[in-house]
Amino acid sequence: MREVERSRFVSTRPHELQASLDPARIVDYEGSFSVESVTEADAGTLLTVSGPGLAFELRFEPIENGFYYTQAGEAGPFESMETWLTVAPEDEGSRVSMRSAVSLGVPLPFADRIAAWKRAGELERALDRLASEG
Repeated sequence: MREVERSRFVSTRPHELQASLDPARIVDYEGSFSVESVTEADAGTLLTVSGPGLAFELRFEPIENGFYYTQAGEAGPFESMETWLTVAPEDEGSRVSMRSAVSLGVPLPFADRIAAWKRAGELERALDRLASEG
């Protein structure tokens, strides 16, 4: 398993930013998958997402100052993937941080390193898009 972390200053204040963030928007910001459906459940918000030849679920849970989300079940691109998105006050805006741990679970050299590299790109893209709206 590999971890990657990225953060970015956003000119929007934390309470305004948190009010505008929701699981579907976060997935859209990452840019790799399309949201097919959203289901509210006791265990959190379940999103069915799809990409080329692939559909799977992500489970989002609110945490203090953000979200925690993970690939739900085994039908996804990762053996495991979990991400924390947090928002903290900074100057006249917010510091948004995203940390993700990923594992492909395949016996190929550098597989987890490649998964982390791809995941880092998704986090960067999400933060870029979030900052451009702020």
